Amino acid sequence: QVQLVESGGGLVQAGGSLRLSCAASGRTFSYGAMGWFRQAPGKERECVAAIPWSGAGTYYADSVKGRFTISRDNVKNTMYLQMNSLKPEDTAVYYCTFRYDSGSYYYTEEKYYKYWGQGTQVTVSS
Repeated sequence: QVQLVESGGGLVQAGGSLRLSCAASGRTFSYGAMGWFRQAPGKERECVAAIPWSGAGTYYADSVKGRFTISRDNVKNTMYLQMNSLKPEDTAVYYCTFRYDSGSYYYTEEKYYKYWGQGTQVTVSS
């Protein structure tokens, strides 16, 4: 079992920045692919960024490329999402996800992830 806890969400003005963290506990963290998903009211949940256990070959949705950066620290069992130049359309609940995978792959679909955090709200005002 892996438990995931997100933090770092909040209210920020457009153009501002936030850094989300996802702390993992339970079984080993290192050998797992991870991702950040978000869900806005009335919309489907979407993957905004994903990272393999090696940390190389990351994925970003087109809507966040150049603004968001995903990273992980396998010693601290923590994944991060640095969000810069935030826009009102980034407003959503952000979730971190995990699946056991020792390869150099990332996954962008919900069905591939077994473990989910409870989510953290990000609100960007105009």
